[in-house]
Amino acid sequence: MSDKKASPAPKKKAKAEYAANDYVVYPSHGVGQITAVEEQEISGHKLKLFVIDFPHEKMTLRVPTTKAQATGMRPLASTKVMKQALETLKGRARVKRTMWSRRAQEYEAKINSGDPISIAEVVRDLHRNEDQPDQSYSERQIYEAAKERLTRELAAVEKIEHDDAQTKLNRLLAA
Repeated sequence: MSDKKASPAPKKKAKAEYAANDYVVYPSHGVGQITAVEEQEISGHKLKLFVIDFPHEKMTLRVPTTKAQATGMRPLASTKVMKQALETLKGRARVKRTMWSRRAQEYEAKINSGDPISIAEVVRDLHRNEDQPDQSYSERQIYEAAKERLTRELAAVEKIEHDDAQTKLNRLLAA
């Protein structure tokens, strides 16, 4: 036997620590702000919970601190990732030739992934210029949902007002 030590197992990504007033992204709801970290007793078990406020949805969510990572909750995107997402908007729309219902499912999955680059792909692919045919109702709904998610995260990342973020996105889409 050799005296060589076995290489250590790759470390798991450290559990993200959040505190009150931190902005986070919850995949199925978008950007929210942690208003408190509280302890509650639920059926005899003490649980530490993040209390997350989503003012745009008029909703408060409580997420166990131990489940935050498993739910996909993450900190706001870095400025580098947000820049990549904005670059994605400038690209050429890639619309697959599959049935709308299938594409709609894929778009919804991208939006609910919480990934700003995936969300930007949805916005890019569903965006229509003045000279293009109108969108169907469901296309418009998905487009607006994706654009709103991206706008909220852009505003939070760049610490700008929602309207300014919306204007910035509209300018990029019009270019």
